[in-house]
Amino acid sequence: MATIAPITKISPRLIRVLGCNPGPMTLQGTNTYIIGTGKRRILLDASDENVPEYIGHLKKVISDERILINDIIVSHWHHDHIGGVDEVLDVIENKDSCKVWKYPRSDAPETTLRNANIHHLEHGQKFSIEGATLEVIHTPGHTTDHVVLVLHEDNSLFSADCILGEGTTVFEDLYEYMKSLQVIQDAKPSVIYPGHGNIILDPVERIAQYISHRNQREAQIMAVFQQQPTTLFDEMDLVREIYKDTPEHLWKAAAYNVSHHLQKLHKEKRISLDGDRWKLVPQASL
Repeated sequence: MATIAPITKISPRLIRVLGCNPGPMTLQGTNTYIIGTGKRRILLDASDENVPEYIGHLKKVISDERILINDIIVSHWHHDHIGGVDEVLDVIENKDSCKVWKYPRSDAPETTLRNANIHHLEHGQKFSIEGATLEVIHTPGHTTDHVVLVLHEDNSLFSADCILGEGTTVFEDLYEYMKSLQVIQDAKPSVIYPGHGNIILDPVERIAQYISHRNQREAQIMAVFQQQPTTLFDEMDLVREIYKDTPEHLWKAAAYNVSHHLQKLHKEKRISLDGDRWKLVPQASL
């Protein structure tokens, strides 16, 4: 795992500022990106709240590059992406004119900010600034409001938490998440800049790995149903069948993942719910 520097000038139009909030879910920290080549630029994501080290690095870039943050785009509502927005606004000189953008949630009330109102992103919306044209693509699954951004000048893609620089990500809705992976695959990005972890230089292969990993797990679950077509299963029953080589203290986490797969299979009408247990839909065994 290559170490990510606090500040990295990736290209003339892209500077990565590490969120300085490492942890089991954030890896080395949240990657935030300053995009554009002119005086006014876009900040993608803003790390977590109460991370003065991050704010210090961001202020240094703004000062050294002699730039203004014209817009802040938040990829989704998780605190390690939106938590630092108010503190960013506190330290930029154009606080009153800087707009904060995020796709609206469909499952809960919106996050409120102390320093700004949130403007709603739309699927397909474009931001054009000197040196960069960004297009917003709604990619639900990780969260209902998750978006990725395509940088048209070099067909690169900012994947936020949909695809990580290492390992796999968590998701709220596997059915939607798999559709979003397909959308990203269809975009055929030349490089992926993730929300956590290192730059992905083999994006086509990495996306295929993500899709394959989930499809393999789904195939294992369906195999259990098809081998015992009249049996009712709950999540832990399936974990015992599929995760036999996994230590038992990890089975609860495995059941959480299995639950997401079951919800997806249910939406696809391949299994049905009988009380609190699942069973095969007969035609799904054909």
